[in-house]
Amino acid sequence: MLRNETATSPERRTAALQGLTAYQKAPRHERPVLRAAARQDRACLLEIGGDGPPLVLIPSLINPPFVLDLTPGNSLAQWLAERTGRRVLLLDWGTPCADDRDQDIGWHIQSLLLPLLRTLDTPPLLVGYCLGGTLALAAAMHLPISGLALIAAPWRFSGFGPLALNDIDALWHSAQPTCEALGLVPMEVLQSGFWRLDPARTIAKYERFATLDPDSDAARAFIVLEDWANSGAPLPYAAGRQMFDDFFAMDMPGTGRWAIGDKIVDPSAVDAPIVEFISTTDRIVPAASAIGLPDQRRTSAGHVGMVVGGRARTVLWEPLADWICAAVPTT
Repeated sequence: MLRNETATSPERRTAALQGLTAYQKAPRHERPVLRAAARQDRACLLEIGGDGPPLVLIPSLINPPFVLDLTPGNSLAQWLAERTGRRVLLLDWGTPCADDRDQDIGWHIQSLLLPLLRTLDTPPLLVGYCLGGTLALAAAMHLPISGLALIAAPWRFSGFGPLALNDIDALWHSAQPTCEALGLVPMEVLQSGFWRLDPARTIAKYERFATLDPDSDAARAFIVLEDWANSGAPLPYAAGRQMFDDFFAMDMPGTGRWAIGDKIVDPSAVDAPIVEFISTTDRIVPAASAIGLPDQRRTSAGHVGMVVGGRARTVLWEPLADWICAAVPTT
């Protein structure tokens, strides 16, 4: 990718490599260890803070959950704990191993998510990000909830468009034999797909990092976010196969054919206030893949930017907290 993007500019290639080296060598700080309020198999609910009825943040199966609690000054989770009068918990899906190869997406909902939610004393408010929103919607079919907020959650997978779907299909067909042999879909397979979405931007961000003061706030913020983007547990093979074949290739959620147990997952059947926040510039989960709920809030911030970017507080955090307080009051 680097060769392709800098074929006509050795200077840019040098700058990008310098930025990459600086990123790799930069010092890291240990993240605080959060207390687990409940555990189920390899997954747990992490205690963020706050009092009152429970609000559970459900991240994607892809990448670690800490993008929703990135740093003390840039944490959607902590913001919601402070602003909504709720006890906020963050789901950590944990790390599967090769022995977990047969655990599909439905297993994650039925055997991890639902048991954890049932440990709570009152119906939780669910906030799902990316694929975590898709799974949160499925969970809402199987237990009482007080509300559901979806952030950049894919549903109509045909909305990714033919070019992206062809690239995703090609990626899976090249990786599938190895993944099947491993029993896992490594994060590197998924990350290479994200890089393909905008290779020019991937190179440019490392060029820019090479120019930053290593001790600057901008450099530290870049390192934390890149560490999140470049890390994550693998998927069990069955979950990866289902995502690529049933979701992307067949669009089973968007065509009303995805079932968990004996229930078709149907957004219109959710018996609670529901809202979706989408980005019109999202290159990872395009706006066309959203459900299209009557209550849909749009922003021009990107897939990650709407959660942790410089405008996140204005475009997502405040509107989300306002919706929670108005649609699902605690008293």
